[in-house]
Amino acid sequence: MKEGLSRWADPPLLVLASLAEEPKHGYAITQDIADTMGVRLSAGTLYAVISRLEARGLIEALESGDRRRPYRLTAAGARELAEQSERMSQVVSVARQRLRVNYGWAGA
Repeated sequence: MKEGLSRWADPPLLVLASLAEEPKHGYAITQDIADTMGVRLSAGTLYAVISRLEARGLIEALESGDRRRPYRLTAAGARELAEQSERMSQVVSVARQRLRVNYGWAGA
């Protein structure tokens, strides 16, 4: 994401989207988000988000044989991600339509 607009990225949704692929530990989550969504989360932000998502039952920690604790999406987390993704798709659709009509934007 471009500097300035990245503040619009919602860290909880980024974490849920990352975990929708497979369980991951913290560093793997931050790397996935940076690589696929272009947003860098600090460790402080990431672990605060993980704590909130876990408290809401949207993700859960898995047992681990080492110090890295993997997390996975729960069924409630998948539902929340699906609902938020649909809402975001609606915003994108409206924005694209208005850009085409009012600004001649021919983007995808």
